[in-house]
Amino acid sequence: MITRSPIPLQCRPAEPAPGAWQAQLAGAIRDPHELCRRLGLAPDWLPGAEAGHRLFEVRVPEAYLARIRPGDPSDPLLRQVLPLGEEAEAAPGFVADPLEEAGHTPKRGLIHKYAGRVLLIASPACAVNCRYCFRRHFPYEENAPSRAQWEETLAYLRDDASIHEAILSGGDPLAASDRQLAWLVERLEAIPHLRRLRIHTRLPVVIPDRIDGALLDWLGSTRLQRVMVLHINHAQEIDDAVVEACRRLQAAGVTLLNQSVLLRGVNDDVDTLAALSERLFEAGILPYYLHVLDPVAGAAHFDIDDDAARALVAELRTRLPGFLMPTLVREVPGEASKTPL
Repeated sequence: MITRSPIPLQCRPAEPAPGAWQAQLAGAIRDPHELCRRLGLAPDWLPGAEAGHRLFEVRVPEAYLARIRPGDPSDPLLRQVLPLGEEAEAAPGFVADPLEEAGHTPKRGLIHKYAGRVLLIASPACAVNCRYCFRRHFPYEENAPSRAQWEETLAYLRDDASIHEAILSGGDPLAASDRQLAWLVERLEAIPHLRRLRIHTRLPVVIPDRIDGALLDWLGSTRLQRVMVLHINHAQEIDDAVVEACRRLQAAGVTLLNQSVLLRGVNDDVDTLAALSERLFEAGILPYYLHVLDPVAGAAHFDIDDDAARALVAELRTRLPGFLMPTLVREVPGEASKTPL
């Protein structure tokens, strides 16, 4: 058994009230009528919102809703969460499994595509349903391991000494309870050849109160190097509460990176991308990847031509220092890594 040393109390910023994030997660808006009413959108938005909702349900926490400008259907945060009728339109090349993950699941809840690292579906749930999500059609019911099945997955990791990094994903891994996550991380850190724990999450952005003392106890005490990859697409998403959550994570020794998706109508201009990189760095987050859209069915209206994406990044390079430049990439099924564009 590995001895765990919790973060000293004097190193911890003031934390949210116990249970705050769970209540916010449970209270997220899940009705397109309610979303439109709360944001003062005209009734003519409702038919499209209802149609999109039937394909992929609305889910918007109050903390995220508060950053959306009421009455503005072009608000960049609203564009990410508002269902549209266009989601029902078929588009050539846009499919249910754009990254062909179904062929890389040797164990329940485990995706193994790249050398040296594996991805674990730590939770099927998300705090927010982003309309461009590449896993909006993912069969989570087939990838939600029981404790016994997790042990089989962990045995797979123990038997492959080439694996040095475990990536917690989902859904959103931080939608799982701290008890479950602490149990999983304790077993991961007992595997000698594992070096790093990476967590891909949107929860510190959409519900900043998720970064509480219970989370910092297990995350701050593991021997594994900790990397958290946040998912922020627009500077407007980073309010004071998000900055404070990031500070709490940094105090626990977590390296913070960001990956964005290039989205039509959200961040497809140089001024917006430059402002995002600057705001990320102010919050202690280093820009990492700028993904072109994964061609998932229902999200074609967000797509941007590769040449336009390259032109945007070329201009962005003239505006920012190199350390604030995310790498423009596409994930191509079957390739050994992300593909730079």
